[in-house]
Amino acid sequence: MENAHYELVSPAIQSFVESYLQPESDILRDLNDFTQQKAPFPEMLAGHYQGELLRMFSKMIQPAAILEIGTYTGYSAICLSDGLRQGGVLHTIEANEELAPHIHSFLERAGLSAQVTLHIGDARKIVPALQDVFDLVFIDADKPSYALYYDLVFDKIRPGGYIIADNILWRGKITDESATDRSTVALREYVRKVHADERVENIILPIRDGLMVARKK
Repeated sequence: MENAHYELVSPAIQSFVESYLQPESDILRDLNDFTQQKAPFPEMLAGHYQGELLRMFSKMIQPAAILEIGTYTGYSAICLSDGLRQGGVLHTIEANEELAPHIHSFLERAGLSAQVTLHIGDARKIVPALQDVFDLVFIDADKPSYALYYDLVFDKIRPGGYIIADNILWRGKITDESATDRSTVALREYVRKVHADERVENIILPIRDGLMVARKK
């Protein structure tokens, strides 16, 4: 999820790097337009730049199974699915049931109805019931639950698998110790928890609103 009016690099640098992105597909461009015009909180969209990064990660990992917590309108799910192996699957979880028809529509247009399973509901209840072993997990949902999601998915990830968490820098508030709102505090706790976990190796990427990548040893 992107945060409106917050960038870690200058507008000139951002414009430069975005000018060398692969073109946005027609489906993703339509999904972007739909989100900006009709979806609640359009600033939550992953967007072209981050979508391309997620697509690249997925293609490097070549996962057989992906789990996404926080579908929103489906942009990142479509990007992540591009790296799936033949016969691979992606499970994506969204709490807002009103978005479901739109997500299904764009997944169908992308030819992903057979590969992507949309779960509507509470991820805290859905994740424990999933039977797959995942190669890649992408967390972009309610920030106070990040640490819980990490614990819920950890044993479902194969050794060598990855957990990517979005919005880690939280508009820069993560470094401001005077910022004590619930989401900022939760994200600080998540970063410290993952960094202290000897079962993983991790890195924070200062891209957009920050991505924390953890690899299970």
